[in-house]
Amino acid sequence: MALWAKVQQLTGDSMRHMQSVYGPHFPIEVRHFFAQWIETRPWNEVDEENPDHEKFAIQLREQLVQLMEEKAQELSNDDMFLTKLKLQETVGQFRQIYGNHPMNLVRVIKNCLATETKFAHQAESIVEEDSKLASTNRQIIERFELLKKCTQETETELRQLQHRQEQFIIQYQESLKINSQLQQLASQPNGQTRIENEQRLQRQKQSLELQLSQQAQQLLQMRLQLSEKHNETCQKLAEVQSHFLDEQLISWKRQQQLAGNGAPFDASLDTLQQWCENLAELIWQNRQQIKKVELLRAQLPINLPPGQQDLLPLLNSTITGLLSSLVTSTFIIEKQPPQVLKKDSRFAATVRLLVGGKLNVHMNPPTVNATIISEEQARILLKNDKNIKNEVSGDILNNMGTMEYHQANGQLSITFRNMALKRIRRAEKKGNETVTEEKFSILFQSHFSVGGGELVFQVWTLSLPAVVTVHGNQECNALATILWDNAFAEPGRLPFQVPEKVPWPALAQTLMTKFASNCGLGMSPENLNYLAFKLFGPADDYSLHSVTWTQFNREPLHGRNFTFWEWFYSILKLTKDWLHGPWKERLIHGFVSKQQAQEWLTKSPSGTFLLRFSDSELGGITIAWVAEDPNKPGGGRPVWNLAPFTDKHFRIRGLGDTIKDLHNLVYLYPSIPKVQCFGKFWTQTQETAPQPGSGYIKPDLNTVIPCLLKTPAAHLFDEPLSPYDSYPQQASTPGSTVTDDMTVTNIMDNDDLMMADFGTDYNPDDIEQINVNELLQVYNRSMNYP
Repeated sequence: MALWAKVQQLTGDSMRHMQSVYGPHFPIEVRHFFAQWIETRPWNEVDEENPDHEKFAIQLREQLVQLMEEKAQELSNDDMFLTKLKLQETVGQFRQIYGNHPMNLVRVIKNCLATETKFAHQAESIVEEDSKLASTNRQIIERFELLKKCTQETETELRQLQHRQEQFIIQYQESLKINSQLQQLASQPNGQTRIENEQRLQRQKQSLELQLSQQAQQLLQMRLQLSEKHNETCQKLAEVQSHFLDEQLISWKRQQQLAGNGAPFDASLDTLQQWCENLAELIWQNRQQIKKVELLRAQLPINLPPGQQDLLPLLNSTITGLLSSLVTSTFIIEKQPPQVLKKDSRFAATVRLLVGGKLNVHMNPPTVNATIISEEQARILLKNDKNIKNEVSGDILNNMGTMEYHQANGQLSITFRNMALKRIRRAEKKGNETVTEEKFSILFQSHFSVGGGELVFQVWTLSLPAVVTVHGNQECNALATILWDNAFAEPGRLPFQVPEKVPWPALAQTLMTKFASNCGLGMSPENLNYLAFKLFGPADDYSLHSVTWTQFNREPLHGRNFTFWEWFYSILKLTKDWLHGPWKERLIHGFVSKQQAQEWLTKSPSGTFLLRFSDSELGGITIAWVAEDPNKPGGGRPVWNLAPFTDKHFRIRGLGDTIKDLHNLVYLYPSIPKVQCFGKFWTQTQETAPQPGSGYIKPDLNTVIPCLLKTPAAHLFDEPLSPYDSYPQQASTPGSTVTDDMTVTNIMDNDDLMMADFGTDYNPDDIEQINVNELLQVYNRSMNYP
């Protein structure tokens, strides 16, 4: 199936994400009409950085433009009039945008095809997963049907055994009655009548004893056969239970943990509860049958043949063990408490017993208690030390409640809504471990009985590891600990051990998932390569590299005073809070080096800009653009970089409005007019007249570049396609400019706002290297000052 045919089958978010890569720079109509031609061209053989390939790129551009012109001429139907106009308009746009930059068209089409391929593969994977899930469900249903059939058969055989045993007892009573009659005849005087009666009774006795012997043998065989069938059923039950507890439930818990890093997660437990309830019912029925067999044996003991193993005691312990394992394993945390717990802050959690309704636990609802324990206490608890359940590492308010049964959905659960950690007792530090690397867990405990008090269960479950903080500035490093634990916790680990070193591809996928869940869109392969460059330096292939925890969040990046995670998290937070829309629309290149941005922009028309995250300032994004230097006419076209914008700026002026204010920015790289891509993020303003009697006019805030306003050559930045014709004149008041319409504009200090890119990133920390006193001494000596 052709790629475009697969794309047309996409739905929901996948289709919306795919549509977002198209626009005026490459309309989706062009992709639709010329799908076959586009997919059969060797786009990947064109290297955008190789000048020798530009001739071939020109040929591809001209072929596509010719196809559009021919298609527009063919569309004579009135119904296709608008499409015809669209194609004619696109021909003009292509010649304007890509006339001198054919490689940009290659780059755009490559990106579109790569995005389509990605989402098409994802859709195919989902279909395969759904098919696999449906097949698994069918197999589970078939296994349950088989188990039900086996249970019904043993129930029938048990009734037959009971009936045979009752007949045997009746006949045995008849035998005893004959023996009693023979004893009575022995006390009577000899005579013909006595002899005849004795002979008759003896014949009856012999016949009855023979029957009893045969029936006893049959009973023994029935018991042995029933035990064998119960043993087979128990084995099948154990296999099915292992599938649910060791695969399905463990998988659900693992997905729940990965969801802490932003991975998709179907939190519904309804299907799993249904399977577990069916399993609990079958286990209970078989246990009742085995208990019934024990009772029948007690009523009528029959010795087993020599060398024959008695399976009944083993069956009883096995079936009871299965039930115990099922009950204790299905006492789970449906909604985890937060994994970064701030002291004195309220938090919530939900605990659920999947088999509570089926075993009638709700008839006497159990109480659940929550406590916080340390990593070491969690390890001791898993070693079956019951005494540890009374030890805690802190105090939690509102930590006790009674489980509630919801009749509508058959759920037995409790939601703690107002828990709060009031006190925490920390363990001694290990080496260079910080408090944000120390892990705790919330322990939930309960006890209840089933079967009228016949079985009493002590159940408990541990939450995912949590880091306790007392200050907001600890959140970043605490999240690093949780991210690493959630991503790389191994099955069956000793709490809460994680590897010190992990493969870079695994960490890259984790960071991708985290970023996508918080910002609406993940990172490109180029972005991930840049992250690897930040960690490891230059390399041709990072797939075999490994990252240590120390590299991730202990040692600072080279030349910086912050770690890799602190830098990445600050960008994630900035994007989530202020750049979500533009990032999701793929308007921010983001994770790209300054050198790469310079190479791209140098080959682009003046006024072309892109947005990249700052290397030197936490939580900053900078705008780089190419333009002639107004102070050096004919001196080349340097790449300019605005000082990074941070949270502080965006609280006053959004990114869209900031870009709107800066008239020097004309095209978003590679060649998209900024009004077409950022227009939707501009704030619509309305002119308002002064309120009567107030005497005030409401000001507007704008972002400007003061060093360019000071020079008479500022008009050189006006590009032919710029939607702006003039620039506001600088006011005499420092820190603001006033236009003719009384619009007030904030102005940043020139040295902090902009610098031409001929070297490294602006780094505020470099100020510390300046010895001001020494400079003053040199100046004083030059001026002959004392």
